[in-house]
Amino acid sequence: MLPSPPLLLILSVLLLNIVVCEWLATKPGFRHLGTALLVIILTAIEANLGLVPTGETTLYEGIFSYVAPFSLFVLLLNVNLSDLRRAGLPMLTMFLIGSAGTILGVVVSMWLFRGPQTVGPLHYALAGMFTGTYIGGSINFHAVALHYGVSKAGNLFVAATAADNILTALWMIATLAIPQALQRLRPRRLVNATTHLNNGLFSRDDETVAPSHLALLLALGTGAIVASQAVSSVWSSVPFVLILTTLALVLAQFRAVNRLPGSRLLGLLGVYLFLAVIGAYCDLAALLRDGQLAIVLFGIICTLVLIHALIVFSIGALFRQDWDVLGIASQANIGGATSALALARSLNRPDLQLPAVLVGSLGNAIGTYLGILVAEALRS
Repeated sequence: MLPSPPLLLILSVLLLNIVVCEWLATKPGFRHLGTALLVIILTAIEANLGLVPTGETTLYEGIFSYVAPFSLFVLLLNVNLSDLRRAGLPMLTMFLIGSAGTILGVVVSMWLFRGPQTVGPLHYALAGMFTGTYIGGSINFHAVALHYGVSKAGNLFVAATAADNILTALWMIATLAIPQALQRLRPRRLVNATTHLNNGLFSRDDETVAPSHLALLLALGTGAIVASQAVSSVWSSVPFVLILTTLALVLAQFRAVNRLPGSRLLGLLGVYLFLAVIGAYCDLAALLRDGQLAIVLFGIICTLVLIHALIVFSIGALFRQDWDVLGIASQANIGGATSALALARSLNRPDLQLPAVLVGSLGNAIGTYLGILVAEALRS
């Protein structure tokens, strides 16, 4: 049955918001915010002005139940683990050490800031989201949020997203400056023989896509959702999102699936639509009144990233690792594959571009598992 006209009108507004925010993200003054945060902000403004609904609708529920899981699934089809051997042992080792540092940082910072009291009953879910995003990326952040229902806690989700965006931008600056400063103090640059990255998947959002590609991606995604729901109904102790993640990663190991054009475009569109709904749930007046929450969340994030950085750079220094490798491995954790690639380019290290993307992809693969593991440990 087709949605009623009002729901179609709401959907058209949400889609137009994505168009506007993609355009804004190319303009000075907005570029640093990124499309994702701009979509949340614009839709939140419209919702608070009464232009789109702020409560539950059939459309919103459908986006949460189907569009968001589908987007996560198709984005994970980009992760082929067999490529990891090309990342190199130093980069892979430091990335895994950084992941352990993130987990330790999340646990310690949540304890220092008294998460149950300052953040509230969803503190454990937020810890899982931060674990996922600072090991993998936004895919994992949204997957954990979706699993624990934080997506519908509009103000908490928006505050966490805003704090995360600010810290990610600051950490890009830090990982650009720190290796260069350390290089001047203790020269330690080891050029990797790895070939230059020549994969548009991670550097471009435009692809040439045939109808058959889109049809196959849609079939795989919808089929995986149905299969995951069926398995989760039989084994209720296994989260739906982990089953879906596992199915995506298994399929991604087949090159015919891994190289399907259109997965990134479909995934990004779905994620932006999902974030638009998050914005619709946001009560801006309440968020402004509760400014303390944003400060607490930013404090938690800064603390956990500081712990992560101390572990990465101290262990790397102990074993005399290339400073650029340490910075890029850390950026792959905190910012994900795309920002790690951007950092490798900024540091003028073409030999580290491919390793940066590959370990970032590994983070996408393991981030959701580790995020839910940390959340459940703090929940008990």
